[in-house]
Amino acid sequence: MPEARKIDKGAEQTIREMLQALLASGQVSAVLSLGRTGGDQGGVAYSLFTDPEAFGPEGAAQPFFPLMPANAGGLLSRLTFKGALTKPIAAVIRPCELRAFVELVKLNEARMDNVLLISSTCSGVYTFNVANNGGVKPRLPQYWKQVEQGELDADVRESCRSCIHFVPRVADITVALLGEGNLDTQCTLYLHTEKAAALVDGLEGFQGTPASGELETEAIQRSLGQRQAFRDEVFGQIEVGLQGLVHTFGRCISCRACKTVCPICYCQLCYFDSPKCERLPRFYEDELLKKGGLRVPADTIYFQIGRMAHMSASCVGCGMCMDVCPADIPVSTIFSKVGTAVQAVFDYVPGRDLEEPVPVQTFEQEELAQVAT
Repeated sequence: MPEARKIDKGAEQTIREMLQALLASGQVSAVLSLGRTGGDQGGVAYSLFTDPEAFGPEGAAQPFFPLMPANAGGLLSRLTFKGALTKPIAAVIRPCELRAFVELVKLNEARMDNVLLISSTCSGVYTFNVANNGGVKPRLPQYWKQVEQGELDADVRESCRSCIHFVPRVADITVALLGEGNLDTQCTLYLHTEKAAALVDGLEGFQGTPASGELETEAIQRSLGQRQAFRDEVFGQIEVGLQGLVHTFGRCISCRACKTVCPICYCQLCYFDSPKCERLPRFYEDELLKKGGLRVPADTIYFQIGRMAHMSASCVGCGMCMDVCPADIPVSTIFSKVGTAVQAVFDYVPGRDLEEPVPVQTFEQEELAQVAT
């Protein structure tokens, strides 16, 4: 059970001052966090900050800004793929990003050494469509009011409203946000690891007072029920049979944006982008003879089903794929529905436990008998 501490400061102030102190003391060399990109439209991007002033009241860092411009799990993979970090950093990321990072570590695509993972009970992020039209900033007061009440804004990603894994499991530090009441005056930290407890103990003003109760509060349970109901609703609207997938993926334009932003699609060279997937002229000639017409580019459905087969066991449902799709295909909802079914077969939740092997990495002598028969 994690150690809980109540701090007599607002959640935003607490995390900013903590990260300032960690940087100033040299206990971390940098912090991965969302930060302003300039302008007044509320644009943010993940950045590595080394200046403690970035986390001052007017600093560029925006650790809890409700937008996900990239899945930070994939970014941490890129930082650590060729070797463990030699100096410690902290990373402020959301639960689905955290779970993606854990999956990539288990797939030998990332390393956790010298990374302090800070997450929060998640209230979702806005879509790019809302962000690109300058719609996030004016929504923030209402957004945080709903967070305090344990509710989600109807304009956050569909994947967020249907996410049932919004409580971090393998973070070093969890900041309680959802349903916590007045976030301007109080903050509860959950310290899951000895590393986190040691760091916080070494910072003046963050010892706080011991907090009672579980991380999964009544508000968390209420939100879980609401999200499960919405999940059942959107899953029920998706037909994953052959005809359903043909109909839905039929409007794919083969831009491959979903693959590009997916943290679990980590292959350096995707099979579907390789020369092996290029068709000979004879293929097109034969198809034209048989059908009298042929859509170009071909194999868009083959690509989507192939990608689904490759990564469904590790899909964390972050919604990046759906947010960037120019054809408005509910990619994340489809992949989440299929992924949920696949994960249930193996009793596996991606990113739940660092020691739990990924199904694709395991082999059992007796396995999937119900499928084989």
